[in-house]
Amino acid sequence: RVAVMDGPAAPAPAGSPPAEPASAVKVGGIMLHDENSGYDMAHIEGLTTACKNLGLDLDTQLIIKYNVPEDENCYDAAVDLAEQGCTIIFSDSYGHQSYMQQAASEFEDVIFVSCTGDNAAASGLANLKNISYTYESRYVSGVVAGMKLKELLDAGTVTDPYVGYVGAYPYAEVVSGYTAFFLGIRSIVPEAHMDVQYTNSWYDPVAEGEAAKALIARGCVIIGQHADSTGAPAATQKLKDSGKICYSIGYNIDMLDTAPTAALTSATNVWKVYYKELFEGAQAGNIPQDWCKGYEDGAVAITDLGPEVADGTAEKVAEVEAALKDGSLHVFDTSKFTVDGAEVTTAPIDLTYYDFSTGSPVAVYQGKTKEAISDGYFHEGELRAAPTFALRIDGIIEDADPVA
Repeated sequence: RVAVMDGPAAPAPAGSPPAEPASAVKVGGIMLHDENSGYDMAHIEGLTTACKNLGLDLDTQLIIKYNVPEDENCYDAAVDLAEQGCTIIFSDSYGHQSYMQQAASEFEDVIFVSCTGDNAAASGLANLKNISYTYESRYVSGVVAGMKLKELLDAGTVTDPYVGYVGAYPYAEVVSGYTAFFLGIRSIVPEAHMDVQYTNSWYDPVAEGEAAKALIARGCVIIGQHADSTGAPAATQKLKDSGKICYSIGYNIDMLDTAPTAALTSATNVWKVYYKELFEGAQAGNIPQDWCKGYEDGAVAITDLGPEVADGTAEKVAEVEAALKDGSLHVFDTSKFTVDGAEVTTAPIDLTYYDFSTGSPVAVYQGKTKEAISDGYFHEGELRAAPTFALRIDGIIEDADPVA
């Protein structure tokens, strides 16, 4: 989870802790929630799959701690895992980062990985790593939504190309994702417009469901999400069953069990790709300090298409995914959006790292300011592992007051 909109840009310290044979590798995982959260479940599945594929014994070489809050409990969990002999310890939420760094400074022979962290390079610790995921699957899921929206408009079933989005917090991580989703929709339906309803929680099934219902009540036809439960898809399915025209684009996991006719697809991250690279890199003694990859490396995807997607959706998805892979399509092409009516030609990003662990931002690393736009597009995921796109583009309205 990303909780800041700025981060470091310092040279990564050379090297990693000495490599160990696979038989000596022991993996620890620290999850913000448990398998009831789609986000955490995606990590759990990716972690266990990668361990299996690399021949690790899940009973003796993998320990996962669940429901670890973003406070000193994370430090305690990390220390406990290190003392149990874990050689690689991973946490899945941004708020864990400062506690992971504290543990990393005390256990120099253990690799600590923070998702979605941004201060590994600035920390000066060779054994602290950051990972993130990309916005590309969000864009593709938006294409799926756009195809359905166009079908409904062409049939005269709906007249307003109005979509909604349930977001957790107004952070760059969420803004980057919902903007990519919206641009995917607009690549099919240029006149589309979107409202974002925040819940102020990563995981709150009730609030997510209420946000989805509020958006549908306003007239939104398709509901996307960057929140971790099945609350929004479940609420959308219930309203669809009652006769409303509404569909769902989920996140993290396949939502067809929850919303069998409302779910169109979900944007997801293929975490096993990273875990495999991490474990193999650890064995070779070479792990990238900042890791953020997309379709080209198979690190993101969309889940199975639902039964009510528009005709031609699979073919369109294949076309778009191929363009993302070969670099002919850039999600944040600046010719495709405006801010306050004008095309954006510059987006300087302050890469200072702020520590939010005390509740108030404290600058602990003074980073450089770098330009994110060049060659006609915003280079998301290139200045650091964590998202940096925080522009509020035209066509999207945010509602910062969470629905009770």
